[in-house]
Amino acid sequence: MRILPLMIMFFLLFLAKQKTESPHGSAFKVSCSTCHSSKGWQLDKEIYSFDHGKTKLPLLGQHKEVDCRVCHTSLVFSQAKTECNQCHNDVHQFTVGTDCSRCHTPVSWLVNNITEIHQTSRFPLLGAHRSADCYVCHKSESQARFDVPGINCVDCHRQNYLATASPNHVEAGFSEDCSTCHPVNSFEWAGAGFNHNFFALVQGHSTAKCADCHTTALYSDASPVCNTCHQQDFTAAVNPNHVASNFPTTCENCHTLSPGWRPASFDHSRFPLTLGHSTPACLDCHVGGNYSTTPTDCFACHANNYNNSTNPNHKTLAFSTTCNLCHTTNPDWKPATFTQHDAKFPIYSGRHRGEWNSCVQCHPVAASYAQFTCISCHEHNKTSMDSRHRGESGYSYDSAACFRCHPKGNSD
Repeated sequence: MRILPLMIMFFLLFLAKQKTESPHGSAFKVSCSTCHSSKGWQLDKEIYSFDHGKTKLPLLGQHKEVDCRVCHTSLVFSQAKTECNQCHNDVHQFTVGTDCSRCHTPVSWLVNNITEIHQTSRFPLLGAHRSADCYVCHKSESQARFDVPGINCVDCHRQNYLATASPNHVEAGFSEDCSTCHPVNSFEWAGAGFNHNFFALVQGHSTAKCADCHTTALYSDASPVCNTCHQQDFTAAVNPNHVASNFPTTCENCHTLSPGWRPASFDHSRFPLTLGHSTPACLDCHVGGNYSTTPTDCFACHANNYNNSTNPNHKTLAFSTTCNLCHTTNPDWKPATFTQHDAKFPIYSGRHRGEWNSCVQCHPVAASYAQFTCISCHEHNKTSMDSRHRGESGYSYDSAACFRCHPKGNSD
């Protein structure tokens, strides 16, 4: 009789165990009443309230209409697949990756924005590529396959590269990176835009054809040195004569890229061309075109000015030929300032400053500036001067006497 109670206990334990195990798996924590009612264990759509939006695969678009058992092939819901290609055959055969959501949505398999999608790829569609048919580049055995031929220009355009004759890309050893010269957003090959910044094609070089400088098929042998192309210009120059003047062939010392080689701007800092020197032609000073022996002292060029000066007469008075003692490079030699005069008698300072206009006012004898007059310059007269100097020892109304007592030109 003791066996019967034991059998009853084991049966009850078996029933308790059966009650706690869910057909949806031990990890399923959703309450049964979310999907089931007392009507039975079948899904009761009248009370069904499970929020599928909180799962890894929210039900959107066409997924809303799919029967649950299509995806949940077993009652253990955690075994359901969440990746597109786990339920859907990849008609592209993995040629565009496994992430279907890059192009498709749950609403429809149709793709209406392929160009925009392509912009996020390794090869954005620019220029003529925007209007090209997909199958021109993706040459696959099926229109659903999109095998990538390569993302480099030459992968599709090798025949264009090989067939080009002006210039011949193969002979010139041009890079197969077409984008070096041809912008990818262009609609034709003629829109070449080679980056020539290492030798800027500006001003006088801006209209040159490639063949003007690249005289051989090998473009890499073109020299960036000016006289390589412009030796004839150098040899033919006559004003000044570059060859006779032994000018260097480094053209950039004087010239920019301006057409016609003008303006030329030689660094003349050793002899600044300012004021009266600012406008002459080169040959005015470089007589005969000899640029290496041109003197820099004033008298060498201005001896005629010195010899023909009359106010004062430089030659008669034996003035120094160091012109810059009195003159600057101002045109017409004016104003002239004999700065050493103040050491003998101040005329640029003191009371005589600005009281005269020309040398002859004080030096009436043009042949001898050792002679001078004081009494002809002042608004004096002998009577008043005699009165003012009454009692002064050695007074005499003549210039020599004035200078003896007033060597600085003041009244003390």
